[in-house]
Parts: sequence; C-alpha cells; structure tokens
Amino acid sequence: MKKNLLTNPTLHYQSKVDTLYEQTIELELGKITDNGALWVNTGKFTGRSPENKFIVKDAITKDTVNWGGFNNPTDPQYFKPLKNKMLTYLEQQKEVWIRDAFACAEVTYQLPIRLYTELPWSALFANNMFIRPTEAQLVDFEPEWQIIHAPNFKANPIIDGTAAENFSIISFTEKTILIGGSAYTGEIKKGIFTVLNFILPNLKNILSMHCSANMGERGDVSLFFGLSGTGKTTLSADPKRKLIGDDEHGWSNHSIFNFEGGCYAKTINLSSENEPDIFNAIKFGALLENQILIEGTNKVDYGNASITENTRVSYPIDYIQNIVTPSVAVQPSNIFFLTCDAYGILPPISKLNTAQAMYQFISGYTAKIAGTEEGIKSPKATFSSCFGAPFMPLHPGVYAKLLGEKIELNHCHVWLINTGWSGGAYGTGKRMSLPNTRKMIEAVLNNTIDQGGYEDFPVFNFKVPKQVNGVDSKILQPENTWEDKAKYIAERINLANLFQKNFKSFEDSLDISIINSGPSY
Repeated sequence: MKKNLLTNPTLHYQSKVDTLYEQTIELELGKITDNGALWVNTGKFTGRSPENKFIVKDAITKDTVNWGGFNNPTDPQYFKPLKNKMLTYLEQQKEVWIRDAFACAEVTYQLPIRLYTELPWSALFANNMFIRPTEAQLVDFEPEWQIIHAPNFKANPIIDGTAAENFSIISFTEKTILIGGSAYTGEIKKGIFTVLNFILPNLKNILSMHCSANMGERGDVSLFFGLSGTGKTTLSADPKRKLIGDDEHGWSNHSIFNFEGGCYAKTINLSSENEPDIFNAIKFGALLENQILIEGTNKVDYGNASITENTRVSYPIDYIQNIVTPSVAVQPSNIFFLTCDAYGILPPISKLNTAQAMYQFISGYTAKIAGTEEGIKSPKATFSSCFGAPFMPLHPGVYAKLLGEKIELNHCHVWLINTGWSGGAYGTGKRMSLPNTRKMIEAVLNNTIDQGGYEDFPVFNFKVPKQVNGVDSKILQPENTWEDKAKYIAERINLANLFQKNFKSFEDSLDISIINSGPSY
C-alpha cells in the first residue's frame, strides 16, 4: 500500500467481506439479518446534507463551478487545517479501514480512489459501490483521489468555515474529499459523483449523467433520467434487457459506461413481487441501512419508516443476474426523461426534438404529491437541472450542450414519459397505468411507435403519437381524459408558467433555440 496518510492506528487494508462483517459485529455497530445482509443504523443523518456540502473555491474552480444553489464555496484557507485535524483524529483511533477502488467502468477514464474510514461497514459500502480492483491491479495501485471519512469527527463551524458540525468538502487542487460528522454512506457515493461531474465534461468532453441504463437483445442502449418517484428504477428493470447501471453513467464518443460497481437502492415497502432484483440481491455482502428489525428477530420490516423513508441497501452490481459485464455499452438509441406530473397535464408519452430535449434536461421537472414531504398538501412542481442539480458543479448549459451534440451525432430519439396523473390532478384524476407505460416504452424499443403518426400537443409543442399498440388512444392526449376541458386548458397554462419562471435563471448563457423550445402560448 503506497502513499498511506496514517501511521499510528491498526490499518485494515482491503479487508474481505466476511472480515468486515466480523469487525462490525465485534464493535457492536451492526447486526446480520435473516437473509445474510449486514444491517446498520447511520445515526443522526439518514440522508445527504446538501446545505453542508462545499467545494473549495480556488484557481481550478473559481471560474468553472456554477456557484450558488447547491454549489457552496469555501475558502482554501480552511481546507488544509481541517484535513490535518481529521488526520490527527484518525491517528488517535485504534483502527482505521482503507479501501482502494475505481470509479468508471470504461478503463480509459478510470479514477483510482482511496477511502480512509473509521467504520468497517463504510469500507463495505465502498467495496459494494465502487469498482473492485483485481489483486494484480492492487500491486501498483496509485490513488488519484482520496476520501477522508470520519463520521464521529465534528467540525467547529467558527474555526473550520463549515455551516455545521457535519460537512462534505471537495478540493480539486488537493484531489481530496473530507466527510465528517455524518455516517450516511450516500455522502461517499455522491462526493465522487460530484467530482466526476466536474472532471469528465470539463476536461474530457464526456457527458456525466444521473440516469439508469440498459441494453436490449440487439445491443441497443436506452437511458432513463428521472427524479425520485418517477419510476426510473422500475422502468429500467426490464427482464428482456440487461442492466448497465442504475444511477450514474458517462457518455463518451464511443460508449456509455457505468461509474459504479454496485447499486444503492431504496428499500421502503420493498417486496419480492414488486422489485425482485433488489429483493433477491439482499444477501451476504449487502449492506442495509436504517430499516427496522422486527422486535426479537433479525428479520427486516421493509414497510416500517420509523427511522426514515430513505431506507437503503448497497450491493455489488453482479448481485443482479441480468447485467452487462463489464458495465460498458455502445451509444444509446433512445433516451427517456421520466416525470411524475401530479397536475395531470402532460401526455403519457411525447417525442422531443433536440432543442426540446435540452430544455427539458435543464428543467428536470417532476411534481411532488401530498405525503412525500412535510407540509405538502397539494401537487408541488419540482425542478432539478440535469435531473441531479445537487451533484452538478458546472452550469447546466454545459451538460445540456454536450447532450445536444451527442443526440445529434448519434441520431438518438428522446421521449418524455409522464408516469404521473391523468384525467385530473392528484386527488381527482388517476395515476398512469404502469402496464400502459411499459407498453409505450416497448413500442419505442421495438420501433412500432411511429406507425400511427403524430399530432401536436399545444403550448408545450411536443409530438404525441396517435396510437400505441395495446393502449387506449384516448389517454394519449390528456385533454381527452378531463371532464372539465376549460379547467384543463387553464391548468396547462399554469404549468407552462411554472416552466418559464424556473427557466429564467438559465437563459443568460443559453442559445436562443433552447430558450424558444420551452412552452409558449
């Protein structure tokens, strides 16, 4: 092991999975469930803290990062002292776990990573989620980036320049991520994702994407973008198609490739009937986070959200049987933007031209419904640029420009899929039928979607197919499903206004063709 930062603690390097289990149990930090997975409680934090995530504003980032929103700056003067305090803290621990791994399945772009952590189960998470080196690769392994992870170390905001005791700070000059005060493992995963979202588009002309990807029997590739609750995992899990990856990908001039070596799936209300791939992947080696164990047993109650709705499991991607190995495939043929439109306005499927695709990509629209967040009593529009705003350090226009270029170069078809409501808004209308949504996607994938021709969708100016095999044509134009046509037309204008208002903040740096591809009336 080269370039080790620590000398005093007992160092556990590349510990095997069973050893990490034993060490977690010995330290009374977790339990083994009845299906063989390791269960842990991440403590105070059961999700990411985007308000406590920072990027060091230095010569590399000051003119390239899109500051504001989720991209919080911190001064370089704070970084090295805080890093040294964390290393001093780790030097005082009895044990530290070190994990070497890669990000990016495409070998040309692989990023060597080293994690230092005070928790054995965090090392298991890294083993699951990143790409695991071979024994031969470990011989001369040289980490390019390092993550210093100390969940029990708390910052002093006044001295350390943080917003709170917990923090995640990225330095592109030091090529280091500092994570302290939180044991939620998603901070590790999304820290590296943020790094790749800066490096790949900015330096290598690769579009980094928050999406799932799969491949058909003919080798055709599809991408699925969508915020939480839109059906990204469900719709990309197709028994007829092989999974490339479920969350993070790069699009180079010759390939689509997974950034990760594993999956990090939500488990709330998980069942073998609804999500068999995820359910069956929960076995020895998988890491469960924040579920409730049925009292007196080691059996998981997946329906219990007493700790958090954001219960999770991580596991190596090869725990899924129907996968592409390695996680690299050819250029995509189809791109699906998924939205859960709880207002019931958008068609269940629309075809977008390139400029419209760029507009919708920058918008990243969905609508939350009552019960998803505290205080939401009626549908609430949500916009997250590039379908992943918290992890995108560059201006959304940078990612959209790359997307547009690649769509044109590869003659991709782009579709907007509404998995939300029809016949009225949430509370009045009905949720789109999942079987119908699958039939629409299947019609795209088997090239029958064009057979009946298209008609215009007013205001948003999308193309809507006139017919889809096995689907009632009435539902394809949403106005047909509303009893009160005048109310539908008014609500469509209201949604268009929300899009226009959201897009104002991006217009200064975008081509007029993209701006003009939004809704108009």
